[in-house]
Amino acid sequence: MARSEKRGSGGKDQKPGPGPAKAPDAAAGPEADIEHLSALQLCDFVRMRLQYQGADGPDVSLLRDRVEELEEIQDEARTAVEQLTAAVEKLRAPALRLGTLIQRVGEGRGLVCVGGSDYVCNVDPALPEDRLAAGTRVLLNEAFAVTDAFGLDKSGPVVKIAEILPDGRLRVGQETGISDAVVIRSAAIGKEKIKAGTEVRLDANQRVAVEIIGMGKRLDRSLANIAPLPWTAIGGQEEAVRAIRDSIELPLLHQDLFKRFKHNVPKGFLLYGPPGCGKTLLGKATAHNLRVQIREATGVDHPEFFLSIKGPEILNMWLGESERQVRDLFAQCREKAAEGHLAFLFIDEAESVLGTRSGARGGSNILSTLVPMFCTEMDGLEALKNVVVILASNRADLIDPAILRPGRIDRKIRVKRPDEAAGREIYGIYLTDDLPLAEPRLDLIDAVVRAHYARTEENRFLEVSYRSGRREHLYRGDLASGAIIAAIVERAKEYAIGRSIAEKREMPITRRDLLDALAKEYRENDVFPPNDITEDWLKLTDFNPENVVRLSPYKAAPQDGRPSGTAV
Repeated sequence: MARSEKRGSGGKDQKPGPGPAKAPDAAAGPEADIEHLSALQLCDFVRMRLQYQGADGPDVSLLRDRVEELEEIQDEARTAVEQLTAAVEKLRAPALRLGTLIQRVGEGRGLVCVGGSDYVCNVDPALPEDRLAAGTRVLLNEAFAVTDAFGLDKSGPVVKIAEILPDGRLRVGQETGISDAVVIRSAAIGKEKIKAGTEVRLDANQRVAVEIIGMGKRLDRSLANIAPLPWTAIGGQEEAVRAIRDSIELPLLHQDLFKRFKHNVPKGFLLYGPPGCGKTLLGKATAHNLRVQIREATGVDHPEFFLSIKGPEILNMWLGESERQVRDLFAQCREKAAEGHLAFLFIDEAESVLGTRSGARGGSNILSTLVPMFCTEMDGLEALKNVVVILASNRADLIDPAILRPGRIDRKIRVKRPDEAAGREIYGIYLTDDLPLAEPRLDLIDAVVRAHYARTEENRFLEVSYRSGRREHLYRGDLASGAIIAAIVERAKEYAIGRSIAEKREMPITRRDLLDALAKEYRENDVFPPNDITEDWLKLTDFNPENVVRLSPYKAAPQDGRPSGTAV
């Protein structure tokens, strides 16, 4: 290539005139002048020399090199032109299509979905059979023939399985309320064990489930493993504990006897009462102790599955989504029960989703469809063999009667506020001997219980006005709860820890810590409404709303001309 630069003027071959070019005389100049001749001039020079002087080896070799150089240039130019032509043709060619292989159809053909349309396409025989599995993304040429395969698609919408059809197909839906669709499984998940509620990813054409994503958010609501919670850890609720044990444990321990008397075992329970009195704790303890009783009686250990959800979590703005959530809750519990778990469905604040239906059956009233859906799921349960349903509510009077009728929620168990004896028991649960105490444990408990339940002016908390005209005062002890007692003990611990940090040595919990914590808890507790609206305070008491005209915080009478203030 470098030798091409040593040609005639301008670096280009010189065109001969009308006649043959006159060859230079060998004696006219040095031999190096031959290098500057063009290929055609060199041919004439060699021909003339052969004619007059005979063959000359160097001249012939030079001519051969020049011809070889020209051939190389031509080959390179031809290759460049071919590549440019191929590039132009490629840019002018139409785009190839991508589709999803649904299934093989006979030998050499396949059913392919492209843009929502199905095509029966020929398959390139050169493609290996193992690359053409259901759900594979394939390449189609202009004639709609499968020419290549790229494996499973890496992206696509995520949907939740609503039902497994008998032939293995999947009925899927989306969280946004879009209507369900039926899809097939890809070869990658064809033999996987899939349950309703599992989230899967579809291909771009939404015809094939290609990947299992997981179980979605519903497992976040479950408490599959419950910490050991014996009945002795619940203070002040002997009646409620006894009612639960009689309704749940006895039928399991004496099944033959219950069967002999044809006694119907309850499916569900309602725990109603003021907030903070242990309704959720009773539900968890029921699951744990039932497992213990079955293990001791039969020797078989069935793990408990406690699915806890607050009522408002079910509500959803999308049409039909709340009803789907109810179905999903019961389906999840049934799945666990089929696996050998003791399945418990605990719904707190049940009045918010199972409230009394109004007379209007318009689409805006979600309870008109949610309550019937819950009733349908309850009717499909077999007593104590599938799921134990436990509802908790502060206002049982607001729950729809269709839910509370026998055959669905068979037992209504009242969870009361702890009286003085029960309060003493609860204080004893939280003030244990292993804590640093300034006095004997029982002395501290007696002191704080007396202060908590004393019916003194300082402890007056609410004023009740009845429809009959009678008035009554409620004291701090009348509004006590297990949650408040636990908070009082925790505040006292904070005071002792603060002193220990300031003194740089361990300071025990004192009587003053407990009494200060008691006063501050009732001043700042978030359980109590910050206003004097009667409806809000009725939620914390056991009064019949029809008999109470007004219920508000107690305000002491003014003294010495000073304005009245709220007693604390």
